[in-house]
Amino acid sequence: MARKDRMSGNEAVATAMRQINPDVMGAFPITPSTEIPQYFSQYMADGLVDTEFVAVESEHSAMSVCMGASAAGARAVTATSSAGLAYMWELLYVAASSRLPITMAVVNRALTGPININNDHSDSMGARDSGWIQIYAETNQEVYDNFIQAMPISEAIRLPIMVCQDGFVTSHGVSNIEILDDDVVKDFVGEYNPENYLLKHENPLAVGPYGTSPYYMEVKRAQAQSMKDSMPIILEVAERFEKISGRKYGFFEEYMMDDAEVAVVVIGSSAGTGKEAVDRLRAEGKKVGLIKLRVFRPFPRIPLAEAMCKVKAVAIMDKAESFSNSGGPLFNEARSSLYDLPDRPYAINYIYGLGGRDITVDDYYEIFNDLFIIHETDDPGDVYRYVGVRDSRYEEGGFDHRKYED
Repeated sequence: MARKDRMSGNEAVATAMRQINPDVMGAFPITPSTEIPQYFSQYMADGLVDTEFVAVESEHSAMSVCMGASAAGARAVTATSSAGLAYMWELLYVAASSRLPITMAVVNRALTGPININNDHSDSMGARDSGWIQIYAETNQEVYDNFIQAMPISEAIRLPIMVCQDGFVTSHGVSNIEILDDDVVKDFVGEYNPENYLLKHENPLAVGPYGTSPYYMEVKRAQAQSMKDSMPIILEVAERFEKISGRKYGFFEEYMMDDAEVAVVVIGSSAGTGKEAVDRLRAEGKKVGLIKLRVFRPFPRIPLAEAMCKVKAVAIMDKAESFSNSGGPLFNEARSSLYDLPDRPYAINYIYGLGGRDITVDDYYEIFNDLFIIHETDDPGDVYRYVGVRDSRYEEGGFDHRKYED
């Protein structure tokens, strides 16, 4: 029977790892993910897992360990954050193109510079095109549930997967969660029996060969197709997980969207603050809603567009800046998904929370107020905006990037 417990998001990930009992963990400490291998190494010392823990000299080596183990037919896991993920950059692409089902816990933290150890999504969003599946969590419960679901997804489609949570917000914040029985998790994840692997002497193979011009493009096309093919698998695994937990997951969660006139789209723990703002505005008679995106890769283009089209104006919120002069990564993908739809809503981007800057209920009130003005006037104005930032251009009556373009 499932039991109630109180734990941080990092301990929740380590607990899920313990229940899965992977074959190999390669890890190097970096704030705020350090606690995950710390907790897990204690489980090893206590004899609770059979995992081979490889303490390496860098995150680049940690991913190298996971790649070697996965290629050999083992289940491999790791955890990292920020500069640690950046140090793995080269190998993220190699792992994905080699079709190695590695499960990695990413505790999101801002990338330097300036140096900062607090939460935003610049690390994993920077790696968004590396070929890894990406799943994000709002709460500690979702962190735990996502990690358990991640491994069956990854192994079914043979793509590596990142399970992301917000550094310090959920990673170190303690909350009540429900932990499944060890046997239930073990049965859910099942045994790993790869069809082909390096140690299978009956079928010799190469992993990570040189991709010459006649073959490289076909490899990338196959990766792209696999990412598309992972979408039904993600839903199938979520359906199975609901049967053992009672908790329902999909590509995203719709909150108060049935009759909403305006809405926000957001990723991660900031959705909790957004829901509080929605509740308060609903109590004031305002028809507002929220969409919390869970799966960013593969990007759920069609279903997300359909959900956004329920409203007349939508704010798409990015906790990462792409320096594109056209908005953040979530905005650009979500807005482009609306392009072919005749009754698409006005879509506005808000960059928020960089380097750990708080997003407050008042900030959401400001955003929703902007959306209602757009709803009433049919004038979206500048679609690339910041919220919660000190900027004299805002104080003087609003920032219009068109004034600053060449």
